[in-house]
Amino acid sequence: MGRRQTDSELSRLAVLIIFVLGCISFFMFYFCFSVGYKPSTSHVSLDSTLSFSGGGQEEEERCCRGIEHLELWGDAVKWGANFKVNSSKECCMACKDTCEAEDRPCSCDSWVFCGDKQACGSRFGECWLKKQKDALEPNPRDARDQVMWTSGLIFGKGEGIVRLETEYGTLHVKLLPDSAPLSVAYMLELLASRHCVGCQFHRAESRGTHWDTEGNHIENAPGGYGPPFALIQGSLETHSITFKEIPLEVCSTIRRGSVAWVGSGPEFFISLANHNEWKKVYTVFGIVLPEDMEIAERIARLPTKQEVWSNVNVSVLEKPIPLRFRRISTSQATL
Repeated sequence: MGRRQTDSELSRLAVLIIFVLGCISFFMFYFCFSVGYKPSTSHVSLDSTLSFSGGGQEEEERCCRGIEHLELWGDAVKWGANFKVNSSKECCMACKDTCEAEDRPCSCDSWVFCGDKQACGSRFGECWLKKQKDALEPNPRDARDQVMWTSGLIFGKGEGIVRLETEYGTLHVKLLPDSAPLSVAYMLELLASRHCVGCQFHRAESRGTHWDTEGNHIENAPGGYGPPFALIQGSLETHSITFKEIPLEVCSTIRRGSVAWVGSGPEFFISLANHNEWKKVYTVFGIVLPEDMEIAERIARLPTKQEVWSNVNVSVLEKPIPLRFRRISTSQATL
């Protein structure tokens, strides 16, 4: 049974209401301020609205990463029981350093590190350098949340190169697992599926008058940094695999030939220019071999129609281009 509130209760209630309204007002101000000034790292479409860094090429970070809670199997090149390091990056770099010789392949193409002090116990810091029978089909021993290991892949010269086949030619793409291991893991899953039904290019924009043939921005070019934005864009989502958004794995800036996700995928793009103005906000998981960039340029010159995506004018291909995703033999690779 309810009861009538007294005057004193009403007074206390009024004070409480005023206090609550004050808190709400402060929260709304803080929220609007934060949204207005927080830089976005997810984009529906690509444009040049991001602040420009000044024109010079930034020094690229030497990334070396792996996937947590994953243990890769393989022949041991260096035993972790006798080789301990302080971080997964050090372990990754130790594997990567075996690729420095120009006249021979990497002796290590995968690494496994134990970095959880509590779970690893006396094995904490162990760094196992390994060699896969097939680096494009790595052998995972275990991949559960309880796994105490972190593992990664390294692709040396002529390794980790896949084919994006189109009716206009084949783009050879070198994957970068040390920069974007989760992204490359999806690409290897896609490769293992043997097809890419649904994969396509659907947006194409040339370099226009903004960038030269080497991808460098032309100073004082009319229109600044686009449109057009010097890229071809598409999707790598296939009907046979359920795509899960991939966390950002930002490492390098967008260069001519960079293959990167739009946001967290499955939309991706291949850049025809050096986009210093975009800084480091996209996950670059591959790079097109230089000799194949003319194919990308050809696609960028195909007939398009104009659309508006998220208030950005874009050029959409009149006819989307299906993609096929395949592996190549190492004898064909040069990068």
